Amino acid sequence: MSLYPKLIMDALATVTYAGTKRNLVESDMVADTPSIAGQKVRVVLTFPRDTDPFLRSTVKAAEAAIHYHCGDDVEVEIVTEFRSKARPEPDKLLPQVKNIVAVSSGKGGVGKSTVAANLAIALARLGYSVGLLDADIFGPSMPKMLHCEDARPYAVSVDGRDLIEPIEQYGIKLLSIGFFVSPDTATLWRGGMASNALKQLIADADWGELDYLILDTPPGTSDIHLTLLQTLALTGAIIVSTPQQVALADARKGIDMYRNEKVNVPILGLVENMAWFTPAELPENRYYIFGREGCRQLAQEMGVPLLAQIPLVQSICDNGDAGTPAALNADTATGQAFLSLAQAVVTVVNKRNRELPKTERVKMKQG
Repeated sequence: MSLYPKLIMDALATVTYAGTKRNLVESDMVADTPSIAGQKVRVVLTFPRDTDPFLRSTVKAAEAAIHYHCGDDVEVEIVTEFRSKARPEPDKLLPQVKNIVAVSSGKGGVGKSTVAANLAIALARLGYSVGLLDADIFGPSMPKMLHCEDARPYAVSVDGRDLIEPIEQYGIKLLSIGFFVSPDTATLWRGGMASNALKQLIADADWGELDYLILDTPPGTSDIHLTLLQTLALTGAIIVSTPQQVALADARKGIDMYRNEKVNVPILGLVENMAWFTPAELPENRYYIFGREGCRQLAQEMGVPLLAQIPLVQSICDNGDAGTPAALNADTATGQAFLSLAQAVVTVVNKRNRELPKTERVKMKQG
């Protein structure tokens, strides 16, 4: 059979690339006109990255298609190229980020995301470069809390890699899966899909130079937490709880997760949220609705600092719903409380970095 480029292109047009659900020609993956020398054919295919999960199957399918359309005696050589460089090795991720702090809670409903958002903003107001990663894949709240629900991150090319550019809001860099999914639709993903999405937000984003990367983690202990621990070497964790005994019991589990000998992430301290209720018309009054000093007692029991006690006031809820976190206004009692929390976090992080070795990623052994 006489070989010519269009014959080869027609063969390649019968191969579907799973990454786009279109054929190789429509996907613009044939880098150049196929070269032909006698019965030898050379094709260059361009893939998004060298870690493409469909690379092997696509190459085999392309070879089979050429043989089917041109004959089994044709010698086929397929060369692969990549639009984006490979993701760095796990231990080399985020080299320009100085401190990675997880904000966690043993249970939902204690205001963990509120604390994470306000802590990030307060650190930025103190002059630090700050990133905030909404790691709650199934219940992302940061786009609403920071008034940027309509934002859509775009891709930038950095050193040969296509990376997600974080949104900048209130002086911090922000990424959330909420930017990529409909806010009105439930995220029905298996654990593996959620973990892969989280890894992309970490490793395939242009976080740049940061003094602090704050991780707003999901409540409880889950696959997402394990993914974070396996992907990043955390500087430490902050545990958020209310003074209520039920919440404190779950906070103990959160502390235990990080202190597990296989994890060994330092607990930087506790934050007592909703420590007391102060009505707007009686700013000097305190009503201990959920109990009194519960987190202080737990901090003493666990041998960790109590970083802050945040009061329960209507403005915190209103500010969160309006997308204007309390830390933006230092003239209010809650704004001052979050600035004090940020200063306390800087102090304990500096102490931790002086006295303790760098945390290592969790490396799971097979078998």
